[in-house]
Amino acid sequence: MIFPCEKAVWHYLPQIRADLALGLVKTGMTQTQAARKLGVTPAAVSQYIHKKRGMQSLKSMAYCTEIADAVKKICQGASMDELLRIVCNCCRLMQKDGSQDTELFCSKAQQ
Repeated sequence: MIFPCEKAVWHYLPQIRADLALGLVKTGMTQTQAARKLGVTPAAVSQYIHKKRGMQSLKSMAYCTEIADAVKKICQGASMDELLRIVCNCCRLMQKDGSQDTELFCSKAQQ
């Protein structure tokens, strides 16, 4: 039996981190700064950006909106508790996405 959080650690969390890292770097933040904000290494951020880590799965519009809001909150200095809530919400959205119609997916999913 695979528990939902076990699947999240292997499948969803790497994608969420990759999307957050890419979003943070697009705001002008350095890879090192983004790494500090996310609690990962600069090498991990580099791998997320170059799509060597994090599955590149389809992403719903709701998920893309949540990631964009999360990037703004992180840039504004979100607390660790708030970051935890953001990641959990993104994970829930990704779990739902598996059963959604592909028309609801954002253009970022194709990148």
